Parts: sequence; C-alpha cells; structure tokens
Amino acid sequence: MVSNLTKTRQASVHTLGCRLNQSESQLIREKLAVAGYEMTPFGERADLGIINTCTVTREAEAKCRQAIRQFIRRNPHAFTAVVGCYSQMGARAIAEISGVDLIIGNQDKLSVLDYVELGKNERPVIVRERIDQGDFSIRFVGDQPFNKRANLKIQDGCDFMCTFCIIPFARGRARSREYHNLLAEAQSLAARGVREIVLTGVNIGTYASEGLDIVSLVDRLDVVPGIARIRISSIEPTTIPTDLFERMRSADHALLPYLHIPMQSGSNRILRQMRRKYTVEDFTDFIAQAAEAVPDLCLGTDILAGFPGERGEEFTETCQTFLNNPFAYGHVFPYSEREGTIAAKRAEQVPVPERQRRCAYLRRLGAQKRHDYYERHLGRTLEVLFEDQRDGFWPGYTGNYIRVVCSSSDDLTNRRARVRLDRAGAEFVEGTILEMID
Repeated sequence: MVSNLTKTRQASVHTLGCRLNQSESQLIREKLAVAGYEMTPFGERADLGIINTCTVTREAEAKCRQAIRQFIRRNPHAFTAVVGCYSQMGARAIAEISGVDLIIGNQDKLSVLDYVELGKNERPVIVRERIDQGDFSIRFVGDQPFNKRANLKIQDGCDFMCTFCIIPFARGRARSREYHNLLAEAQSLAARGVREIVLTGVNIGTYASEGLDIVSLVDRLDVVPGIARIRISSIEPTTIPTDLFERMRSADHALLPYLHIPMQSGSNRILRQMRRKYTVEDFTDFIAQAAEAVPDLCLGTDILAGFPGERGEEFTETCQTFLNNPFAYGHVFPYSEREGTIAAKRAEQVPVPERQRRCAYLRRLGAQKRHDYYERHLGRTLEVLFEDQRDGFWPGYTGNYIRVVCSSSDDLTNRRARVRLDRAGAEFVEGTILEMID
C-alpha cells in the first residue's frame, strides 16, 4: 500500500531531551526537505508528525506522551511516528496511545521515512532492532542554508553503566562515528553557513575512529574552512585529555573555552554507589587544573539530587562542592527510577517531595552561580556570535558561553562582533556592540 503522504508536503518534527536528539532531529528534517516535505512548527497543521523522544527520567517520558497526544489531537488524520530512546524502552506504553502509527527505536530512527511510505495502520508498527555495536556512519542529505550553531554527532552509546542511568540500554554500547563521514558533514555544514559546531554524543570523550581520539578530531575540524568555533558538549570527567586545554586557550584554535562536566554528587559514598569512576577529590582537582590552565574557561556541571540512600549530610556535601568550585552554572535533575537499572532496585528510595525540595535548593544555588559568573565579566569586551533576532534584540553567545543580547538595526544573523558586557540579568547579559568582525 502506498500512502497518500507521498503527495503531501507538511511535516513537523518535535524533539525532547538532549543535544544528541537535537542533532538527529536536524538530520531527519533535512531528509524530509529532500523528500519534498515543507516543515511546519510543532502544534500547527501537518500531514506527518515525528516525535523524537527521551527516556532519561519518568518526567521526560510523561512529556513525550503529552507531546504525542498533543500532535494527534490537533492532527487526527496525520501519520504519527514516535522515534528515539523512549520508543526503544517504552514501546508498549506508546502503542497504547490511540493514533500512533509507527514506533521506531534508536537503531533505525534516521530511516523513519522508509517506514512512513507504508502508510497508516489500525495498530502501530513497532521497529526495535538490536543496536549495532560497531562504528557507524550517517547518510546526510541536507542542502538547505544553515545560519545557526549546528550539532555534529560524533559518537553514540556508553559502556560506563552508572547504576542510575538507562541510556546504555536505550542507545547501546559506546561506538564512534567514522571520521571521514563526520568530516564530510562538517564540511557540508560549513558550506551552508554554519560558523559554530557543537560536538555531541553520549560519551564523546571516548571517541576513537581511524586512529583519531577527541584531541586529534578537534584538530582536524579546526582546519575546516568556514568553521570559526568548535564547542564540546557534555563530557565525562575521566575522559577529558588535558591536551584540550592548550587548544582552548589558543586564539588560533577554533576550540572554545567551555566544558560541561557532570559531577552528579559531591559525596564519595554516593559516587561509589552510582559507580562513577572518580572521587570528589579527583573531580575537584581536575576542575582546579582546568580553570588554572584556561583562564576564561566556562565550567558547567550536572547534579543528580535524591539518589537512593542519599542522606541529608551527603546532600549538604554536594551543595558545598558545587558552591566551592568555579562552576558557572549547574543543571539539576531529580533522581528518577529507571526499570532495569541497579539503583531502581534499592530499598532506600528518597521520597519524591524530598527529591524535589533538594532540586529546588540546588537550582537556587545555580541561579546565583550563573549571575555571579555574568557579573565577573561585566566591563569586558568579548566576541559574540549572534543568532536570529528575537523580540527586537539580537541574542548570541560568547566563546565561554555567556548569553548576550544587543540592540541593533543591522541584520546580525550568524555574524560575529566585539561586544562590551554592560548589565547582568538572570538569563543573559546586555551588551553594546563595539566592532563588527564579519
């Protein structure tokens, strides 16, 4: 059966979760464009909806179900495909949602259009293949102009098996993207206007392909014509080569002075029970080394609150570790039981209201950290790469990840400028453009 969808042109892709999901969704959008679809914002009328899902917490799964129902409610006759991590782990729950036509796990999510052509069914088609273990390539077909930061997927999966984490089950073991394949995409992105690429994956510090590691990879990407900035997304502390510091502090290298390093807990007992691969002392020593080696370095972190057995004094240790180290911000998450993980079987589960209380407290600390970080940079002149205009102002980011907004009558989309940082707000810094770079 050939679907009438092949004659329609309205498609909507909605992404939940991490930067890696965002990267994969962009590849899906580009394939849709090549196939003749016109992209429409999620929530508007569409003939095809693709929801790229997350399973990292129960709250994430609930948001996925809400997004699926929202699309179907507004587009009852559309073809609805649900892909990604939640599809890999929770296909049965998704199949119970009336109106879902297709459920695809992570192995085949980028081939979603091959299954859409089969048309609608009374019951959803479920595709959950075993995830390949070897290195991989990605067929990218985009040729549309691109004028924002772009995510570049270099790695997938994880071998670390932390006791709270479902991602190794959802995405499989660690494997790297073949170098020449990702290089070709980086060159394509640059040719289409991308100035900054963000390296994404599950455990990107373990990248190893064709004799290259993460350091040699950023060196190869550094010489791609048109790429002015390379940013590393979240990276595990035990996988960061100190050779990256030299690149970050060099004005001649595209690698930006930015590291997002998950801490998860500031208690050694909890870290052991999480099966993290470092002690608090190891972590803080490395943070101090990084901050000293790269003077303008922005350091962010992840913190998990309410892990099973986390006592009040251990939560206090986490708060103190966060406060006493040079973090610019922290992403805070409540512990969420994930079926199949070791931590979910533990008896000492922290009550959910207490997890939420701890998260709220840490987020307050994080907000103050971010504001202090912004204020320390007031009066300085830094390079900003601008994005699209919003609400009459031009937002952009410095190399060390300060969000800046400026007023200008010129079109600043995807342009760089030297900007004086004037006033710090809660979410951004107001700046004055002193000189356009390009």
